[in-house]
Amino acid sequence: MLKTVDVIKDHRCIRKYLQEDVPDSIIEEIIVCAQSMPNSLNGQQTSIIVVKDLEKRKVISQLSGNQPWIEEAPVFLVFIADFYKTHKGLVMAGENQIIETSGEGLLVGAVDVGIALGAAVIAGESLGLGVVPIGGIRNNPDEIIKLLKLPPKTFPIAGLVIGYPLDPSRKKPRLPLNTYLYKEEYDRNIIDKEIEKYNLIMKRYLKEIGRESEKNWSIFLSKFYKKIYFPKVQKSLINQGFEFSS
Repeated sequence: MLKTVDVIKDHRCIRKYLQEDVPDSIIEEIIVCAQSMPNSLNGQQTSIIVVKDLEKRKVISQLSGNQPWIEEAPVFLVFIADFYKTHKGLVMAGENQIIETSGEGLLVGAVDVGIALGAAVIAGESLGLGVVPIGGIRNNPDEIIKLLKLPPKTFPIAGLVIGYPLDPSRKKPRLPLNTYLYKEEYDRNIIDKEIEKYNLIMKRYLKEIGRESEKNWSIFLSKFYKKIYFPKVQKSLINQGFEFSS
């Protein structure tokens, strides 16, 4: 049996799935793992919505930028920053919650979702499933909020496709470890050189998998990061009560 660290290091995103259902017991096991992760103040300001209904997954696929694996895989998890629950807790204590009106509140919700999402990825892969995280649910957040009937003070941060892999996929190269692991302080001096080398690695990789039109890491990333690629997020956050007043 693989050790947990080996499962983590062998991660790859899966975009082709078998038409095979994932038992509810396994889905619940994955979600229990996500819920068991640390979270700020034990506020537990995350929730997960399990979407198995095909028609609903088709809608989510379209809203997320036409990502077909959301529709093709049998399970889609939506990870919610959920300050509605904490709001209800404060009401019971006779207090008024304002954390979601601050930048700190948004960071707390996003970080806690990220921790839970990471745990779900590891849990799913350790059980023989394939996964691919989906940031595209923020492409049309108002429609996702309406579809999932999310209350105020909540926001859909990310999704996770889950299913049995049809194709194991190729493991994507990462930037070298010295651009990720720093000792005592950040080292800017190595970044340009290491990115240049990594661009060459990614160019070869993309050619090998038939995606050479993406060119390399820098060029592909620039298509997204030279603009606000999900421009509806800020307005939708404000509508949900994340006002950034402090």
